[in-house]
Amino acid sequence: MDVKIAIGADHAGFRHKEWIKKHLIQKGYMVLDFGTHSEKPVDYPGIIRPVAETVARRDCDRGIVLGGSGNGEAIVANRVRGIRCALCWNARMARLSREHNDANMLSLGARTTPLKTALKIVDVWLTTRFKGGRHRRRIEQIDGAQ
Repeated sequence: MDVKIAIGADHAGFRHKEWIKKHLIQKGYMVLDFGTHSEKPVDYPGIIRPVAETVARRDCDRGIVLGGSGNGEAIVANRVRGIRCALCWNARMARLSREHNDANMLSLGARTTPLKTALKIVDVWLTTRFKGGRHRRRIEQIDGAQ
């Protein structure tokens, strides 16, 4: 498998990030870790923006970002042209974000999503294909508005 995943988190998402990274590597994904590398407080925009830029340049196939709630991380990522970052709190949302929105980034809240649920979300998100069709037209409209 040659799928490359960029990953990044602030201090609140650090532990989840480490478990998710290990999970991805065990499944054969290549992972590029943008940090943070401890639970020492850090401002998330400086970590999340490079993850999003890497995905937007297509240096990585997808990106996963984590924080306390995941909201700020999704906002930062979505400021980068070409990024469609979905904040997901369950597997159904992850599936729909891929099928309907062709989300190329996933945001997770480590303080709001138990690790077991987060791992399930990641698995569903990475294995779900974009449906295309009427959804493609909408994605083109979203991307054209940037």
